[in-house]
Formats: sequence, structure tokens, C-alpha cells
Amino acid sequence: MMDIPGLIKERQLDAMRSLGRKWGAGRERHIDVFNPFTQTVLGTVPKATLEEVRAAFDWARAYQPQLTRYERAAIMNKTAELARVHLQEIAHLISAESGLAIKDALYEAGRVSDVLLFGAQEVLKDDGQIFSCDLTHHGKQRRVYTQRSPLLGVITAITPFNHPMNQVAHKVIPSIATNNRMVLKPSEKVPFSAIYFADLLYQAGLPPQMLQVITGDPAEIADEMLTHPAVDLITFTGGVAIGKYIASKAGYRRVVLELGGNDPLIVMDDADLDEASTLAVQGSYKNSGQRCTAVKRMLVHDKVADAFTEMVLAKSRAWTYGDPRDEANLMGTVIDEAAATLFESRVLEAVSQGARLLLGNQRQGALYAPTVLDRVRPEMTLVREETFGPVSPIIRFADIDEAIRIANGTAYGLSSGVCTNRMDDIVRFVNELHMGTVNVREVPGYRLELTPFGGIKDSGLGYKEGVQEAIKSFTNLKTYSIPWI
Repeated sequence: MMDIPGLIKERQLDAMRSLGRKWGAGRERHIDVFNPFTQTVLGTVPKATLEEVRAAFDWARAYQPQLTRYERAAIMNKTAELARVHLQEIAHLISAESGLAIKDALYEAGRVSDVLLFGAQEVLKDDGQIFSCDLTHHGKQRRVYTQRSPLLGVITAITPFNHPMNQVAHKVIPSIATNNRMVLKPSEKVPFSAIYFADLLYQAGLPPQMLQVITGDPAEIADEMLTHPAVDLITFTGGVAIGKYIASKAGYRRVVLELGGNDPLIVMDDADLDEASTLAVQGSYKNSGQRCTAVKRMLVHDKVADAFTEMVLAKSRAWTYGDPRDEANLMGTVIDEAAATLFESRVLEAVSQGARLLLGNQRQGALYAPTVLDRVRPEMTLVREETFGPVSPIIRFADIDEAIRIANGTAYGLSSGVCTNRMDDIVRFVNELHMGTVNVREVPGYRLELTPFGGIKDSGLGYKEGVQEAIKSFTNLKTYSIPWI
């Protein structure tokens, strides 16, 4: 079996040396990182002080990146190759610190390479536009040009636990592509994947001033990362409460927030139920249900609800779970026991209010079974709030008007999936669902690492992730004009 603690120690020291910092062995201030399944300590990371955080921002601000487009693309391509070579190592590291099944961890490791390759492609494209000025009767013989420039200050990036390396990649790659400097704080629950990723980039030639990884207690260092004078932009993925706190503290800074979702899979009466039920269970249980785009509500037409429920129940029973290291398991743990306990209590509350528990709601530490409930009502906490785990709540509706009303009836607006073959219904869903994404005959979370991704309402401010859109958010647009004869 792979020596994950040994790997962690080696990569941690490599990354910290690359950062030019004097932290490492013998340091008194540290944070223990646990394996959610075994509850053993995987290793420790430095618990940064305010002085060290300030020094990181000062070091970044003093550096002016001069990498050409070719050099930036070369770094990302080389890192992508390193990620492919070390795919198994990366996957086992992700699984060890997050509790994700090794199948899910392998998929995430592959996605990281995709982000790098898309970033390398995008950086080689000219990002400007040209406008002729003789378009009206009072026009001039001039042309207007645009070009994108790096931010003057530093980017603060804060990433969550549920995609330990891919979320990091989605912050870091657009920053490198645009010649910016970034100070990144990964979740203290899963810091080693971020450190490993940074080390791969350093091996590929990235100047360490362009990316520094800070580990520490958010209660101590978060405010400094939001308000330091060097910060121009804050990009955050995580919970709504923290996102709104960041927005309140940011002041006159650009803020890009991706704050989770309460995503529905809507199954109409003409749907292919075998396809829809497969999408439902995959969307609910992949990544242990810990995705902002996971299927968190199954909205099913009354005419097919009984048949659909039986299919979901059968496929959920077949969804193996347990030790994340066992390749036979499709699901590992959730991030910690506290999360599993929350899911358990919400399910019990829903049952006390009339929902029918058909499967699951069994917990052992951070291990939580695939769980199916029928006769759930929209006002229940289980589906009104984001339940960030492997729970399949089934809500019945009578017609498309009610489906749209229920789907839009939460504070969130991230993604959705729709199972129907009727084009008139598809058009209504695309136009009337208050979501950032509508996927037809696919899970809510389907996307490419390149395509725009993000939500509205409590899911975000409308800014998008995805390599192309993030590049826009991470730059200043400059316009200039010259005479044109």
C-alpha cells in the first residue's frame, strides 16, 4: 500500500523549501490533519502567524511577473505531464485526506490535468478585440483595441475541502495564465493536495512568488487575507455564510464567490426512467455527495414517481461504500463525523415531519450510508437548505409549473438537471429556472473545466469559474485607440 504519510512529509518539505519559508520540522505551531476513515493523523502543517501571512503578501506584491505567454503555457503543460505521471500518487493523497473513494479521487486527479491543459491553450490566444470607429455618421478613421493586463495587486484564494486539488487548480491556473500573483489558503482539513500541486508547478518552473500556499487557522488569519493592502481580488469557494462574511469585509475589492447549491434533478413524465434514475444516484453519491452541484433534490412527476423511486432504491442498494482505499467501493466517507451527524439529524427531522425513509441514514464515524427518502416536502430543512452529503430526497409534483416553482423555491441558484424529451418543456426550463446551469438528460454538475460555471442568488454573485471566465475576472481590461487611414 502507498506510504501516504511518507509522501506527505516529503512533499510538504519540498513545497515549503520552494516557498523560501523557514517553517517545517520542529515548529511549535501546527495543525494536525486527519484521515476521515481511520481517524489517524496523516501529518501536520504549519499554523501560520499573522506576521507570516503579511510577509507572504509583501513578498508577492514586490515581485513583478515577466513570463511570456509561451513560458506560462510551457509551465502548465509540463505540470500537466507531471500530474499524469503521478496520477496514482495524487489520487491516493486526495483519498487519504478527504475520505473520498479512490475511484472519485482518480477522477479528480484527471480533471486537474484538464484544467492545466485548458489553461495552457487559453494563454496562447490573443485576448484583445478590435473595433472600427467609422461605424456611424459622426465616426472617425480610428480603431479601438483592447488588451488584458494582470492585476496591480495580489489575489487571495480560499478553497474548500470537497475537491482538494481540482478547486485549487481552478484558482491557480487562471492566475498563472494572466501573470498574476496569488496567496492560497486551502481548507485546513485537506491542505496536502494543495501543497503537492504547488510543488508540481515549482518543479515545472513557476516562480514561487507567483503562488504561495498558506496553512493556518481561519479564525486567526482569514481577516488579514481579506484586508491586507496588497489584495486586489478575493476568490472563494465554500459556504454561504462565510462567502457573505468575505463580501462584507472585502471593501473596495473585486470578489468572486462560488457558494454552493441546492441542485434539483427534474424528472418529467416522458423521461427514460432507467436513464433518469442512474443520473439521480450518480449525482447524489459521487464524491460522497459533497459537491455544490450534487443532486440534492429529486423532483419527480406524479405519474412516474412510484416507478422512479423503486429504480433509485434498487440502484442505491447496489452503491457500495466503506473503506475509501478499497477499489470495490463506489463511495468513501464524508469529510468528518460532524458532517455525517448533521445529515443524520436532518433525515430524522424529515421523517418526523412525514417523509418516508426507504434506505440508509446509518452512520459510523464519518462513514454515512447512501440514503433515500420519499414523500419529502419542499419546506423540510433537508431540502430547503443545502444538505452536503449522500442523501436522495424525492419530491413529487403534478405539472411543469409546480416543478419550476419548487426548483426555484430555495435561496440557491447554481445548477440543475432536467430529464425530458419534449422541446417545449426544455425551452421553459432553460428560460425559467433561476440557475446558472441547466443540463438536459445529464446531472446538474456536468461541465468541462473550460466552460463557464457559477450561480446566482445565494450560490454566487454571477461571476463564473471555468478557465476562460476566470481569466476575465483575474485581469483588468485596457482600451486604447490609434488613427487608422
